Amino acid sequence: MIEIKDKRNCCGCTACSQVCPKRCISMQEDAEGFKYPKVDSDLCNNCGLCEKVCPYLNSYPIPAEKPASYACKTKDDSLRAKSSSGGLFTVLATRIIQDGGVVFGAKFDDGWNVVHGYAESVEGLSAFRGSKYVQSELGDSLNQVKEFLKDGRKVMFTGTPCQVAGLNHFLQKEYDGLVTVDFVCHCVPSPLVWKNYLEELRGDGIIKSVSFRDKSEGWAKFGLAVTGETAVLAKGNHHDNIYMKAFLSNLIVRPGCTNCPARFYKSGADITIADCWGFNEYHPELNDDKGMSLALLLSGKGAALYHEVESQMDSLQIPYIEVQEESNHNPIIRSPKFHRYRNHFFNEIIKGEKGTIELLEKYIKKGENRKKRVNSAKAVVRGLLGNKLIDKLRGR
Repeated sequence: MIEIKDKRNCCGCTACSQVCPKRCISMQEDAEGFKYPKVDSDLCNNCGLCEKVCPYLNSYPIPAEKPASYACKTKDDSLRAKSSSGGLFTVLATRIIQDGGVVFGAKFDDGWNVVHGYAESVEGLSAFRGSKYVQSELGDSLNQVKEFLKDGRKVMFTGTPCQVAGLNHFLQKEYDGLVTVDFVCHCVPSPLVWKNYLEELRGDGIIKSVSFRDKSEGWAKFGLAVTGETAVLAKGNHHDNIYMKAFLSNLIVRPGCTNCPARFYKSGADITIADCWGFNEYHPELNDDKGMSLALLLSGKGAALYHEVESQMDSLQIPYIEVQEESNHNPIIRSPKFHRYRNHFFNEIIKGEKGTIELLEKYIKKGENRKKRVNSAKAVVRGLLGNKLIDKLRGR
């Protein structure tokens, strides 16, 4: 029987709840807005399937070899303009649809919550395009994937590394028709915080569009844009917008993200995609600041699909060192640490005495001020002791 004693040991992948033959495991939302499995012990027959499919209890090994790496962008400029980076997802997904397959991904529902769904037409892929910096609600997606595969359909499942790991464990066997695509994932923010943020922005109005990767200032300065019926409700690049700053500073992160079981390519994915950050450092002449994708090919199936569609893209194989996993793509190998004031923030959210935007601004500013004080103190110490002595003490 699955039992979550430490919330850092659950990513919310839903594999346990969806595999349960008795359907006695439900995903229950906690006070922070994250969902965790809850077992109805009266119905449970202790079959143990829930434990067998948990990514934390059954982690995949780190691959022995580094993946083949490609920088790429679609030749369709209008498609690239609508995409988070270079349009790779849509190019891959379109091929699956053209082969009579089904594509799963994250989309907004009518209330701007992020949920997983599937598409069987090229037109339906537009809902999945673009990043969504909120943990998605998987619903019954894993079971739906399995049914399509059993019917002989090709399936491309796209999700966070932990969601892909959950699916692979849930299926408990290899399917030739399945291609799994994850992405370099920083972390997943609270759906509750996202919901509150939007409600405060819109007031009594209606939200017409949301883009987490607005490129109006360029690909490198992407930001969040929320528009209402008659006005722009929020707009600013990721250095300015308060929600984006909270996301990137780990203020609103799920606890399990700090102990992710699927980093370092341990999701079992066939392809990992990402923004090709750092591309300008090695190939500045090819960077037009409109978006470049990174494709990391992790299996024969993944490589086969990529090379099938490669002619539709400007594609360049790059040495793995250019992936820069220690810097530009650090989430590949390292889980984030909690923002120093994360728990303080959520404690106040739970009390409900202040607005979410007010609290986001309060704790982001508090964290930034503390960082300035720490950096100032370090500068004073370095000036007093000298760089050489400090380096010696560090064993350099």
